[in-house]
Amino acid sequence: MMQLTARTLRPVSGAFAFALLLGGCAHHKDKALSVDLAASKVTQIGVNAYLWRAALDTVSFMPLTQVDSNGGVIVTDWYANPSSPNERMKLTVSILDQDLRADAVRVAASREVAANGGWVEQPVAAETVQKLEEVILQRARDLRRGAVTG
Repeated sequence: MMQLTARTLRPVSGAFAFALLLGGCAHHKDKALSVDLAASKVTQIGVNAYLWRAALDTVSFMPLTQVDSNGGVIVTDWYANPSSPNERMKLTVSILDQDLRADAVRVAASREVAANGGWVEQPVAAETVQKLEEVILQRARDLRRGAVTG
């Protein structure tokens, strides 16, 4: 399986999301209808396009191992921050709905620290996962706002 990276996915996913956004609003002259469509179901990828794009943007600094736009799942490979090489994280982001809602995005994180020549699993703070979900949701809202007003 070819390893997907943020560098290879960013241009493709950006163009794809942009095309979906334009296609979803191009046939609607009623602004109220456009706003409703912007909030939900402006996607042919199985999940909300704004949440999907926001999730990809948010985890783009990590290597990606699985990207399934129909199922709404993004899985990263282990990533170690260069300033903290003895700790690494792995994420699974799930987009659960076609609507842009707070409960439509879920992040699961795994964390390991280096010990005795290997990696030992450690708990991830709940606020870390919550913050990632908030960042994705805010980015999705920004994308939607830009599409509606643009």
